[in-house]
Amino acid sequence: MLAAVALVVLVGAVAAFVAAGGRSATPRSGTPAQDKPGTVLLVPGYGGGQAALDQLADRIRRGTGQAAEVLTLPGDGTGDLLAQVGVLTAAVERAYEGGAPSVDVIGYSAGGVVARLWVAREGGEHQARRVVTLGAPLHGTRLAAAGGAAVPGACPTACQQLAPGSALLRQLEQQALPTGLPWLSVWTELDEVVTPPDSARLDGAVNVPLQQVCPGDRAAHGDLPTDPEVVALVLRALSTAPMTAPAQCPVSS
Repeated sequence: MLAAVALVVLVGAVAAFVAAGGRSATPRSGTPAQDKPGTVLLVPGYGGGQAALDQLADRIRRGTGQAAEVLTLPGDGTGDLLAQVGVLTAAVERAYEGGAPSVDVIGYSAGGVVARLWVAREGGEHQARRVVTLGAPLHGTRLAAAGGAAVPGACPTACQQLAPGSALLRQLEQQALPTGLPWLSVWTELDEVVTPPDSARLDGAVNVPLQQVCPGDRAAHGDLPTDPEVVALVLRALSTAPMTAPAQCPVSS
């Protein structure tokens, strides 16, 4: 009887493998090879706007030759951040099932928090080759707290979760960034949406305050995905070279 059950399980596993085109499942251990750039998944911020990330995705396709997809978030990015993690998880699965050798994740604004949650809760360090976050309120933003206090009931779930000290962020801050996962966090010191701007700082990541590298750059929060200096930093981060902090402004130098 046990032998029959084992045979059924084996046949099912083989059938699933063949149905996937002979490709292996999404990696659950180890790390993707750094010398094999694959699909880039871009996660929008609060509100779910895709226009700026569409431009960044196009620059990635032209600049690196990698496939790049901007995700569509449920509830326009204002709903539960954990539901948004589910969207990213599904997109990663699709990329690997489609034959991608690796996956890179770019999270803009609250999308960076989604990327951080994905790594912490879904074992993303075994699935992401590299992660880049742009202006991400990884420790919350006072703007969300102020919005919830000013108009009670008018702050959607994601807004509440992005308030400094929220239960979700407290749990997240207790989990260290996995070693061996290259992570670039870029932010602008002129940010008036993520306050304080260095809420984007992440222990264990390569942290780049934009104006400390490019003093003349006047990019605000909404400019980050399309700012030429930031785009250059992103393209560099998606390469196969070791991820390090830039010594000088990449475009203006």
